[in-house]
Amino acid sequence: MQSSIESNIILNRLPKHLLQFIKPQDYGNYSAIDQAVWRYVMRKNVDFLKKVAHKSYIEGLKLTGISINNIPNMYGMNRILKDIGWAAVAVDGFIPPNAFMEFQAYNVLVIASDIRQLEHIEYTPAPDIIHEGAGHAPIIANPEYAEYLRRFGEIGCKAISSAKDYELYEAVRHLSIIKEAPNSTEADIASAEKKVEDLQNNMGEPSEMALIRNLHWWTVEYGLIGTLENPKIYGAGLLSSIGESAWCLTDEVKKLPYTIEATYKNFDITKPQPQLFVTPDFAHLSLVLEEFANTMALRKGGLLGANKLIQSHALGTIELSTGLQISGVFTHVIEDSGNPIYIQTTGETALSYREKELVGHGTNTHIKGFGSPIGQLKGINLAIEDMSPRDLRAYNIYEEKCVTLEFEGGITVSGDIITGKRNLQGKIILITFSNCTVKHGDTILFKPEWGIYDMAVGKNIVSGFSGPADLNSFDLITHVPSSKTIHIKKSSKQLKLETLYQQVREYREGTNKTISRTKVLEELIENHPKDWLLPIELYELAFIGNEAKLCKAILNHLEAIKQNKPEVGRLIDDGLGIVKKETIEGRR
Repeated sequence: MQSSIESNIILNRLPKHLLQFIKPQDYGNYSAIDQAVWRYVMRKNVDFLKKVAHKSYIEGLKLTGISINNIPNMYGMNRILKDIGWAAVAVDGFIPPNAFMEFQAYNVLVIASDIRQLEHIEYTPAPDIIHEGAGHAPIIANPEYAEYLRRFGEIGCKAISSAKDYELYEAVRHLSIIKEAPNSTEADIASAEKKVEDLQNNMGEPSEMALIRNLHWWTVEYGLIGTLENPKIYGAGLLSSIGESAWCLTDEVKKLPYTIEATYKNFDITKPQPQLFVTPDFAHLSLVLEEFANTMALRKGGLLGANKLIQSHALGTIELSTGLQISGVFTHVIEDSGNPIYIQTTGETALSYREKELVGHGTNTHIKGFGSPIGQLKGINLAIEDMSPRDLRAYNIYEEKCVTLEFEGGITVSGDIITGKRNLQGKIILITFSNCTVKHGDTILFKPEWGIYDMAVGKNIVSGFSGPADLNSFDLITHVPSSKTIHIKKSSKQLKLETLYQQVREYREGTNKTISRTKVLEELIENHPKDWLLPIELYELAFIGNEAKLCKAILNHLEAIKQNKPEVGRLIDDGLGIVKKETIEGRR
């Protein structure tokens, strides 16, 4: 892990390949404007959400150490999160779905450390620290929900993706980046939106990852809890959106009971959601998750699992009934009567047992791929894996014996047995041959001149899942995102505005009381007439200090902004309302 990232006992458990997605938070890069954006959103959200969010939200803010006035520092969060068994890391925007869920499986929150622009203060499609820190983190203080999140990650990271899923991920990541980038043109955004829309409309049969991503969206991101008539908010997307958190509770948004049917309801990340799902309690989320997991290749295995892995064009694993695990890129399966009878990978392959690579059967041994029959021998009721040493000898499956094994479905393996490997229960899981020929009818699948042939033993495929069985078998440190979050050089005008924000911040915090707030207002009016957030912060200080003249001047300026930019009128009114409410309550 990079030396500039502070580790802890939870982060130390992360596998090496996940570390490639972590970046330093660079807390000093947050400007005073960023801090003001955080403060505005948090004050508005907490004021509203304490009435409509699940009770775990407000409790969780305290437990996770998230401040209303300051962007959370990841180091501080981690010191507090470890007490509830979690940790947090900073990343650059969207990361691949499997990696995102794998972090969750290790009780680690992934937090996009950038923060939305002031222009997008109500909502941004890009993941940011408001969404991640103020949305996800508080709810994990609820033990039932935290276990759901961990379990979701554990199951979700095994979900098999399609080739189109990877393409869609890159397109969505690119769209989220340019929508938040200050120098993007309308044409750039429209082009990126069209690409996402075109991909979403041509995905074909949804993959496991696409389906479980829907469940994640309708629960972790946009979930409601309680009754259809009076639901509370718990989804991070709603908790972090000052616009949608209010709108979602109106009759304009349809409320549906949360069931497995949510799996098949797609979503559009760029628009408010027309319907939301309501779970009666957090425990119900886990019931639906397990119901979905029962449909996955992870639990069903068989021909279904083999075909899903082939269609993914990505690294995956099948596990046989003996516990032997074959990890690689699967390219071919031969079937008979709906059952797989031969499976083939291409390229580097590793064999494992109970997530640990078998000695001598890593990618250096199986560098060009691996193929093996699956099933029972023809005319013999007893599967090879169930044979005792006496049975094996009786059927000539014995060291230094020349044997021809004919499997149901027409696969034959002929050669000299060198040795075999057994699992802890004594079942044979692998047989190694020399001078071996493998055929399916008249089609040759393996020739003696190709070298040693290792035959996996298993009467069926019990599981298929994304990724390798043993994480150390492959070089997984290969992630190079197609696009990175855009940070443009700030203009001198922007830097001067940030200085004004910093001066007001220092005045409020008591670190510099020599600043003339009247001069700050005059400079705002003259050089930054469209900025509306700093005048609200100035008004707060004047209102607290009963400075009637300054209050009136600020209000006049804000009215002028509302006339010129009516789209920010509600934001200004809400900000002023919070100032007055908090000040009056503080004086009681």
